[in-house]
This record gives sequence, C-alpha cells and structure tokens, in this order.
Amino acid sequence: MKIRKAVIPVAGKGTRFLPATKQVPKEMLPIINTPMIHYAVEEAVNSGVEELIFVTSSGKEAIENYFDRNLELERFLEVNGKHEMLKTVHRIGTMVEIVSVRQKEQLGLGHAINCARTLIGNEPFAVILGDDIILHETPITKQLIDVSEKFGAKSVIGVMEVDRNETNKYGIVDGNFLDGSKSTLLMNKMVEKPRPEDAPTNIATPGRYILTAEIFDCLKEIPKGVGGEYQLTDAINMLCGKDQVYAHIFKGDRFDTGCIDGYLDATVEFALRDPQTRKIMEEIIKEKVKKYNLG
Repeated sequence: MKIRKAVIPVAGKGTRFLPATKQVPKEMLPIINTPMIHYAVEEAVNSGVEELIFVTSSGKEAIENYFDRNLELERFLEVNGKHEMLKTVHRIGTMVEIVSVRQKEQLGLGHAINCARTLIGNEPFAVILGDDIILHETPITKQLIDVSEKFGAKSVIGVMEVDRNETNKYGIVDGNFLDGSKSTLLMNKMVEKPRPEDAPTNIATPGRYILTAEIFDCLKEIPKGVGGEYQLTDAINMLCGKDQVYAHIFKGDRFDTGCIDGYLDATVEFALRDPQTRKIMEEIIKEKVKKYNLG
C-alpha cells in the first residue's frame, strides 16, 4: 500500500531554546532564513507524501500559518517585481495538504502519534521528528519507504551508528542483519536510552519511522513508561512480537537541531553549503578564529 501520509509531532515546549520559544514555536526557529520545520515538510513532500498531519499544542499556530497561503504578501512581492521571492512564498503555501490535531497533554511521543489515529485510519504512514534534519539526495523518508515496500509494507525504523558512549541519548536497536545486507536488520527489540554498558548495539534511531496501522493497537495497550510518558519504543517492541519490524541504516548527514550545539552546527554547515552565504561564513569564521585566538 502506498504511503500517503506523514505525522510530524510539534507539540513540545522547546525549553532548551527559552526565552526565544516563550512565544515562537521551536520548529519555527530559522537555520539562516529557513525554519527548522520547513526541512521536515520538504523531506516528506520529496518522498511522495501527499498529506501531513501536525500534532500540535496551544501556541503552535505559526507553524500552520507558515504553510498556508499569504495572499497579501504574494501581491506585495508581485507588485514590487520580486518574482523569485514570490515563487518561493507561493510554493511554501501550496506544497502539500496539511491538517492538524491537538495533543492536549504532552505525554510522550507514543501519545502524540496516537493522537493522529483517526486521521491515519488503516494505512501505513511515516513519522518525522522535525528537530532532526537529515540531508541526502534521496530523502531519508523515501529510503525507508523503499525498504518498507520491498518487504511488503512492513514497519521500518531509520537508524544510524553512534559512539557507544552516546547510547543513553537514543533508542537503541537490537536485531540481526539480513543475509547479504550491511544496512537492513530484522529487529528483535528497541531499548530506550540505555547506558553504554547495557546497550545491545550502537545502532540508534534519530526519529524517522515507517509504521503500519497496527502500531495504534500497541499504543493503546502499553502502560506509561519512562518519565511517566507513553513511549513509542514500548509500542514498537510490542509490534515486534506481532509482526516483522525492520531497521535500516540510512544515508545522509544528520543535524540534531533540537539542542543548542546541534542548532549552531547546522547553522554554520548550511551557510557553508550555500554558494550565496559560503564566502560570508568563511570570513566570519576566519575573523572569529583570529579575534579569540582559536587557531
């Protein structure tokens, strides 16, 4: 079955970025001049997704507004001959169909996804965490969709190898590589943020999933887990006991923009990748290295 829908949870408070996120959703903080959330939506669209479901909370209206048409701005740009900007703004407002559902309490990622249950129905769907930006010529969600279709529309978790000392930051996958494959595993289970000495592997998920609708039955059955929240990890483990679940080591450069250091890293990296800003950033770096004696 074709994967037409994606869920993007955006209900979090963004406390790591206070005071900026007191009034502005974290997902709208820009990397240069493009909000974080734009990259997640663009990834979904370029992967063939036709409908996006934002799981939101109070104060997140700016995200929905960003992806809506702004006819007044479009007319202003047209009258003033700013045709390239007009194309960009128009595309943002028309790139994909978007609906929203409220998560009235922030009770974990599993709870957030379950809020979209009635909008998903019985279809397989993608989950994209917007504060993890992953860049590759083939979007990571498309990579996972291809693996899912290869095995008959099964659930697939996007994973990457991490330093074993950092396993306590991620959900860690336990499984076996398929015969002849160095990138796809049949999962046994996932462990949520284990200590390095307890981690079954160093293969971690940064927040990309293809899930079958059976995950909703699992989300309904699981109790509250770590932190008093409904953990998606627990539901995936239950799903592993009912059906085949795969993990796939994706290709691409990943930026964790949900924390300050990752946000700064992405800002510098994206500026250096863009021909329009590369020279400016190079000069800034050289100046700061000299000024603060960092060489």
